[in-house]
Amino acid sequence: METATARQAILDRIRARQRRDARLKPAEHRAAEADIANHLRGPQPALGSDMAQRFAQQAQALQTTLEHVADWAAAPAAVAAYLRTGALPLAAAVWPELGHLPWAEAGLAAQLRRAHDADAVGITACFCAVAETGSLVLASGPRTPASVHLLPQTHVALVPRSRILPTLEDAFALLRAERGAVPRALNIVSGPSRTGDIEQTIVLGAHGPYRVHVVIVDAA
Repeated sequence: METATARQAILDRIRARQRRDARLKPAEHRAAEADIANHLRGPQPALGSDMAQRFAQQAQALQTTLEHVADWAAAPAAVAAYLRTGALPLAAAVWPELGHLPWAEAGLAAQLRRAHDADAVGITACFCAVAETGSLVLASGPRTPASVHLLPQTHVALVPRSRILPTLEDAFALLRAERGAVPRALNIVSGPSRTGDIEQTIVLGAHGPYRVHVVIVDAA
């Protein structure tokens, strides 16, 4: 409530400086919504018909690793195998919304909570993915805390094949259709965190995960 009040206070001050009413009039609101709905998209590339294949190509170019599983129930075993192969801890902070999956049966200690600094592995799903850029779109919420994909050195994302969209414009259109409003945090993740600030030498993991692994869930 405090955040909403503070935000509204800022917007009210801007409108006051513009000598406008504190709230949009109904006609102004309708006009703004109509402009958003009818906005024409600019030129977009031809992406082909297989969005999952295009997403995989782009994600791998960003040093994301990928694999496929048949369904959600198979995902924990795939994640555990990936962690074992990399000699990574079999314990992770996991989005609470993924708590129904058989993590313990796969030998993985899943802690359904937001991540802490000491967590080595974070496991999430995603709001959607973008085939054009190989990016993950993650929307924060009580059951999808942003810290889980930001703090751990290893981020594992479960991506439903049905949620791989062609472009970022499609992602925002879906967000408006399903959520109606932008969440408190909306993060677009394109591979492991990297920086070239020092002598233009690319360093991974500087501001976030050192590695990103995507498990595409085909039957989802």
